Amino acid sequence: MAELIKTGDGSLTLFDPETGDHYHSVHGALQESRFIYTGCGLDYFKRDSLTIFEAGLGTGLNALLSCIRSSDTGMNLTYTAIEKNPLGIDITRELNYPEILKGEAGRIFNSIHSCPWGTPSVITERFTLLKIKGDLVTETLTGIYDLIYFDAFGPDKQPEMWTDNVFGKISGITQSGSVLVTYSVKGDVQRNLRNRGFNVSLLPGPPGKRQILRAIKI
Repeated sequence: MAELIKTGDGSLTLFDPETGDHYHSVHGALQESRFIYTGCGLDYFKRDSLTIFEAGLGTGLNALLSCIRSSDTGMNLTYTAIEKNPLGIDITRELNYPEILKGEAGRIFNSIHSCPWGTPSVITERFTLLKIKGDLVTETLTGIYDLIYFDAFGPDKQPEMWTDNVFGKISGITQSGSVLVTYSVKGDVQRNLRNRGFNVSLLPGPPGKRQILRAIKI
């Protein structure tokens, strides 16, 4: 069973005994997600609407922050997330993100985890969520997305998620100008993305992480 861990910014993450990895940075779960995914991903775009695909729903933190950001900016988000091993409600209710973020965060977070799998759910007037219970390695992906949150467990812990085959699937659901953001800057990850038609850039990272990766589809 996943173990609750308090990170450097006071927000909680989980340690997964199966992979031997944490769901977020131990230096700060909340600050990591804000910095990489909404900061370097979502805020890269200046438009009225956006489609997002997340590889690894996990704790739902990226979805929560994106939903809150959509209300702040007025951007309409259609958000799809795939997750092989969904967390149980007994675990997600222990996470303290709503307590830290306040406002509508609690209601939104509960809706993210309680809404049904496999069908789009309107979480707010600007945020629609589709949760797919499946394995990214074997699942057939459809649709075209503007932004990819690639937030799987690390390449050394879950190598099957970072292969050329998987990034080929990601390439197939993106188009010129689509953006992928992730915390991993490993050489193999960069090469696989370039092989699949992405222009890769390394950006300064959040506390505890020297660099992160943003890739733009050519």
